[in-house]
Amino acid sequence: QVQLVESGGGLVQAGGSLRLSCVASGNIFSINFMGWYRQAPGKQREFVAHINSGGVPVYADSVKGRFTISGDNAKLSLYLQMNSLKADDTAVYYCRVLSIGDDYWGQGTQVTVSS
Repeated sequence: QVQLVESGGGLVQAGGSLRLSCVASGNIFSINFMGWYRQAPGKQREFVAHINSGGVPVYADSVKGRFTISGDNAKLSLYLQMNSLKADDTAVYYCRVLSIGDDYWGQGTQVTVSS
């Protein structure tokens, strides 16, 4: 059974940095992409960034230039370096792995940015 476990969330002041990690246990084949999503209170879950099987990253406009995604498909690990954090970045951050036929999500890690 595949499980995704996120870590690295926490409380940080505006302008600060955090690094999120996601590690998958189990076997996942034919990965399309690994990515990060977030959900703020009262809002829908939204795309943050993903990295495809070719290693090409894609970012939401709201985080471009501040966040950096990296990962290793072979090791089923994913990271999100978040710099210049803003209060609007406060949310639960979820790791997602999409493969052919399967869609896996982690339980989320809370990121709170104080202004």
